[in-house]
Amino acid sequence: MRERTLHQDQDQDQDQELSSTGEPGREPGRTRERGQAALEYVGVITLLLLVALAAIQLGIAAYAVQQAGTASRAAARAASYREARTNYADAGRAAMSPWLAKGAHFTLGGGGDEVEVTARVRIPSILPVFELPDASRSVTMPLD
Repeated sequence: MRERTLHQDQDQDQDQELSSTGEPGREPGRTRERGQAALEYVGVITLLLLVALAAIQLGIAAYAVQQAGTASRAAARAASYREARTNYADAGRAAMSPWLAKGAHFTLGGGGDEVEVTARVRIPSILPVFELPDASRSVTMPLD
């Protein structure tokens, strides 16, 4: 019975020993590892945020290219009618989302019995650090 009490006393003494940082229960060699999990967490979260922003930017770029194709088809259709009441650029902008239509530019080309319209749409950037090129699509239609 006395032996059991002696071991319990030694365990209590070890628990109450202070490390070099002054905190009970810490091993002296582990003081340099404090905060390592927090730093790893910050690094992983930063990487995940960058990947998420890149995926969103890719989606916005694909949407802008799709809108340029839709706008060029609508503008070419309007320009191909000889008795059209609507300007081809206005028809192209009407076929687009309003937040992309503001920066859209249209050029009319072609000759003879066909018309070619090129739509250029600015791709919005999530981060202002990156300068993205314009999305451009051309459509050729016969004159009516």
